[in-house]
Amino acid sequence: MASPGEAKLPNSSDKEGANVDKIRDILFGSQMRDYEKRFARLEESVNKALDTLRDDMSKRLEILSGFVQKEVDSLSQRIKTEKSERGEGAKELAQEIKDAAKVLEKKIAGLDEQLSDGQSDLRAKLLEHSKNFASEIERMRREAAASLDREVQSLRHDKTDRAALADLLAEFSLRLKDKFELPNE
Repeated sequence: MASPGEAKLPNSSDKEGANVDKIRDILFGSQMRDYEKRFARLEESVNKALDTLRDDMSKRLEILSGFVQKEVDSLSQRIKTEKSERGEGAKELAQEIKDAAKVLEKKIAGLDEQLSDGQSDLRAKLLEHSKNFASEIERMRREAAASLDREVQSLRHDKTDRAALADLLAEFSLRLKDKFELPNE
């Protein structure tokens, strides 16, 4: 069976611990809730920015993909059309004189050259668009990273110093235990 003095010690330390928790909550509870809210807002802001960036990138890729697909379809149609025209023209011209056949061959060669030039131009434009798009993505990534760094620095600047908080809590603890001694002047 415990003596009355022993039973009193655990209860007094429980009360002191509860008092320290109450003091801590009174002093720093609102700050901690404020920090939690700020972190939640920052995380939400970063997530929204990333979602917006992701959506923007998806839309741009869809636009670029649509553009490329339209150009490829257009070129395929042109090639099919030109092939069918050449086939018919070749059949008709096969029965004509040699000079007419030479003229047709020159036209076909010219069309092939135009098609090659068109494909080269398309490739160059596509390369230019992809480079521009890549640089735009990199610029947006750098901006997002810089914004995130600024927010983190702002939060670090505004938070309570841990060492000062530890000293303050240690002093409270000593004062509550009546063990705090003031320096003699």
